[in-house]
Amino acid sequence: MNRVTHSYEGPLGLFLIGVRIHKPWRVGIVGPVLAAMPRMLSELGHNAAAAERGEAEPLGFLGARTMVDGLGATTVQWWRSVEDIYAYASEPSLEHRPAWRRFYEYARKDPEAVTIWHETYAVPAGAHESIYAGPVSLGLGAIDGTVPVARRGERARERMGLAEQDSSA
Repeated sequence: MNRVTHSYEGPLGLFLIGVRIHKPWRVGIVGPVLAAMPRMLSELGHNAAAAERGEAEPLGFLGARTMVDGLGATTVQWWRSVEDIYAYASEPSLEHRPAWRRFYEYARKDPEAVTIWHETYAVPAGAHESIYAGPVSLGLGAIDGTVPVARRGERARERMGLAEQDSSA
């Protein structure tokens, strides 16, 4: 079995964002709220591709994965840094700020129709590890490529650099 780990070396901003639908019959509120994230992800993906071609300044977005459950969705986003996340979120010419204003307009109509949420994590370089065993890499491995597990360590503690700390204590 092919066992690999992500090849990404730097710090990360990990951003989780989601929506929970409480009143699915409020289509006029739920629909526009659900439509906002695909627009932002499209904008971020187009920027990343243009930056890779040298046609735009990168926003720092590395990639995303969205998971849907019964009455909600969660998107995991990988960024170069938390500062890049904040810069994107506060830039008025990009999609996030207008989407945020629209959300509050819709939410005022029925504050209990949907919940949106997010969590932001600053992950220092070397403080993330992964393993992918099988034909497809997901997450950070799909975004930045993979290397053989042995290059970083056979055990998760080794890949996190914790094995050396344990043996030196």
